[in-house]
Amino acid sequence: MRHSLSFSRALPDFVGGRRTPRDLLEQCIDVIAARDATVKAFVTLNIADARRSADAATARYRSGTPLSPVDGCPVAIKDIIATADMPTQMNSAVFEGWQPSRDAACVAALRRGGAVILGKTVTTEFAMGRSGPTTNPFDPARTPGGSSSGSAAAVGAGMVPAALATQTQGSILRPASYCGAIGFKPTTGTLDTSGIHPLSSTCDHLGVIAASLEDAWRVARFLEGAGPSTALGPGPELPAPIKPRKLIRLYTRGWAELDDRTRAAFDSLVASLETRGVAIASRDSDPGIARLEQDLDAGLPGSIAIVAYEMKRPYEQYIERFGELIGPRIHELIDSARAMTPADYESLLANRRRMQGVVQRHLEGCDGFVTLAASGPAPPGLEHTGSRTFQSYGSWLGLPAFSLPLMEVEGLPVGLQLLGPMGADDGLCAVANWLMPGLG
Repeated sequence: MRHSLSFSRALPDFVGGRRTPRDLLEQCIDVIAARDATVKAFVTLNIADARRSADAATARYRSGTPLSPVDGCPVAIKDIIATADMPTQMNSAVFEGWQPSRDAACVAALRRGGAVILGKTVTTEFAMGRSGPTTNPFDPARTPGGSSSGSAAAVGAGMVPAALATQTQGSILRPASYCGAIGFKPTTGTLDTSGIHPLSSTCDHLGVIAASLEDAWRVARFLEGAGPSTALGPGPELPAPIKPRKLIRLYTRGWAELDDRTRAAFDSLVASLETRGVAIASRDSDPGIARLEQDLDAGLPGSIAIVAYEMKRPYEQYIERFGELIGPRIHELIDSARAMTPADYESLLANRRRMQGVVQRHLEGCDGFVTLAASGPAPPGLEHTGSRTFQSYGSWLGLPAFSLPLMEVEGLPVGLQLLGPMGADDGLCAVANWLMPGLG
């Protein structure tokens, strides 16, 4: 089920008095009532407070005094992000019923801007471990992806126009791809992660999953404006579309994971780009790109090693105190971290810095990389949230990335992944804005 829920497109009606933020919120609540018994995107809803917030936003629009570019926008919050008015349980028995005393920085900023915080969405355990109950909005027998399972499913089902999500390896782009939504992972450090339960101090990213590119950018840009970053550029409006002159197609080792139909869909999309005058370079035509892919694939195992080492605190303490209440994936990662030395960790960081330089040099002559956002459509079953391979390169290196819902395989969505230079998120979004109308 595709939908066209968009806060940005509703804004002119708010300003003109033809519709109100309360009307948009009630549309969200109606879809939740109709679909969430099956999709199971939400852990907690706070409908009473959301209605009060939407009514306050309605009054501000009527008086011509909206607080911000996100005033009245319904937003769902991934349940590893602290909220002072709702529990933050992280899909963990250890944190069942845990109530933070204050909001995470991103939630506090949204509240100050008048956004309507509707509820908390399901995550995998600590955004890395055991899956939750959420199903895919296109097929309830399939995974929605993880770890931002509920955020992507809520957007994909038409329950909210936007949701906050996080990514340490593949947790924004993969579920966005599976659920037919826009996923935006900014350059590392662009959005403030204060108040978000940590996994990795150097790989954690805060981002947005949304039903439209406009809403993904609007929410992310507003959140950036609450902090010191300038990667997203001025103003809340979507950057004007820019036709890319040249894009680099990346295969990487994820190509071996694809079924024939997904390969054909991606090949067809790349051919469409070439037909529209975009130069496509790849390992097939450029030995330098072939070497780049070899280096990326060789370094990728180091990305999860970095995450594991940086997870030792507090997860080692959780395991010591709570034992088997902590899931097996967390145990596995901490066991691997215990075998590492500080010198091992420093070597991994040095190699990452080297690879960041290599990638930046390749991107100097083009407008970005294109590849898959996931290894095909969502796989059947709910225990496993799918391969992280395609998304992990950008998380490891801190590159800005979008998942754009531009392909279908057997009626299920598959996202195109667009990656760009660190700190050039606005230029990458301009390319995404060109791609979406022409190829969508």
